[in-house]
Amino acid sequence: MTGRARTDRTEPLAVTGIGLVTPAGIGTRATWDRVCAGVPTAATDPELTGLPVPFSCRVPGFDPRIHVGVRQAWRLDRCTQFGITAAREAVADAGLDPASWDGARVAVVMGSAAGGVTTYESQHTRLLRTGPRSVSPLTLPAFLPNMAAGQTALALDARGPALHTATACASGATALIVAAMLLREGACDIAVAGGTDAMVTPLCVTAFAQMGALSGRAGNPAAASRPFDADRDGFVLAEGAGVLVLERTADAATRRAPVHALFAGHGSTTDAHDPVAPHPEGRGVRDALVRALASAGAGPTEVDHINAHGTSTPLNDAREAGVLRRLFGARPPTVTSTKGVTGHPMGAAGSIEAALTALTVSHQLAPPTANFRRPDSGTGELDLVTGEAYKHPVRLALSTSAGFGGHNTALAFRPPE
Repeated sequence: MTGRARTDRTEPLAVTGIGLVTPAGIGTRATWDRVCAGVPTAATDPELTGLPVPFSCRVPGFDPRIHVGVRQAWRLDRCTQFGITAAREAVADAGLDPASWDGARVAVVMGSAAGGVTTYESQHTRLLRTGPRSVSPLTLPAFLPNMAAGQTALALDARGPALHTATACASGATALIVAAMLLREGACDIAVAGGTDAMVTPLCVTAFAQMGALSGRAGNPAAASRPFDADRDGFVLAEGAGVLVLERTADAATRRAPVHALFAGHGSTTDAHDPVAPHPEGRGVRDALVRALASAGAGPTEVDHINAHGTSTPLNDAREAGVLRRLFGARPPTVTSTKGVTGHPMGAAGSIEAALTALTVSHQLAPPTANFRRPDSGTGELDLVTGEAYKHPVRLALSTSAGFGGHNTALAFRPPE
């Protein structure tokens, strides 16, 4: 690979690799299968016993000694471990080998809402309980937010730009937008990009519960995450990572790489309304969708499917449903919120859902929204996919994300040409 000149900003990019570590499974195939089956992952969490909300969506069976190695397992925060694991799968899926690529032409962009919060909480507890001498000298390298990008670059020998994005729950989606910009500016030839978070911790769970953001269905956790359902009462906190490999379509064609989907466009906006509450009319998310469509050279009538942010909170789902209803009118696309299965993995949500949207386009298969039973007046006009996944022709699919601070993103994907 050699340096490239700037490319047309409207040119689609190729998604050549996907890596996933989610509550639905470790690996893309495991996650996709469970998401398509519509089987929720929320369960009672022994580590949250005694807290206001004692359940979560954890990544099952994750052993860092296996996935990042024994030596690194105790050096890296869980957030970074997830990111490296997903990145390695994505790179292998793309048919790339870090041992033979030109690392100076490879960028890494990783998003996270909180960085190494597991390390931060555990080491702060040590400080309070047993004093300064018990605090690990590896604390800062483990919990600094940029370390997911830095350590992933180290693991892959990627020596181009290594950047961290922080737009709360839109962080992973923002990372993909930044990666697309780097490719189009000629700053790299390959971008390994996505999001990772491991915020299922006592402090984070308690803080979200105190805000009233979490579901309180402790008696039936599996039914707690219910996007767009009339009985939704909050989201379920989750963890995980999603990473995509992006390349210019010409480069992917030259090396005859597999292409899952084309990353056709994106939009990013800010509500400028409130630190945590969404704009009542969904102004920011609507504008992000409009910009993504313009970037993709498409109109609303060309959209066949949307992977919605769909957190299962009363405010978010009503606002998002209203935006989709007004923007797409009498011919609404099908809509899925995969958080019914995965819960809400915070900064990783946008990239996990982008990966699932790319897979929807690749397989021409629309996953269901788990736990949906009945609509309310705000969500009833959506063409929501429920029950089972089904074959669905998709010319253009969108993935939406939003985060505290008023951040909004929309990503557009097309089938490979």
